Amino acid sequence: MNEDFWNTLDQLRTQNRIVIDRPKGTRHPRYPDLVYPLDYGYFEGTVAGDGDGIDVWIGSAGTGQLTGVLCTYDTFKRDAELKILLGCTEEDVRTVLAFNSDFMRFLYVPRPKEEA
Repeated sequence: MNEDFWNTLDQLRTQNRIVIDRPKGTRHPRYPDLVYPLDYGYFEGTVAGDGDGIDVWIGSAGTGQLTGVLCTYDTFKRDAELKILLGCTEEDVRTVLAFNSDFMRFLYVPRPKEEA
């Protein structure tokens, strides 16, 4: 079952264009103190729990490989989402988790090495 989950996310990655609407270094539109530490966007043609596209963080490894997923609960908006991490180094993952730690509760699930 785990392998099916990761394979399905691989298909999402290969079949949907990624739109980066918040490039690294830009400020959040409603919370200007939040600066995006990595490129952040969504998969075009998808729908997440908030009605927008499925969110994606793009890491610095440059591989585009599926690194893991971040299951989040936004304490302000009171919604839950799944965010996909692509091409993230271990430091990138720590950066994403730190970015989300002030206002989100989350669970990070790394892709198992044998399934990468």
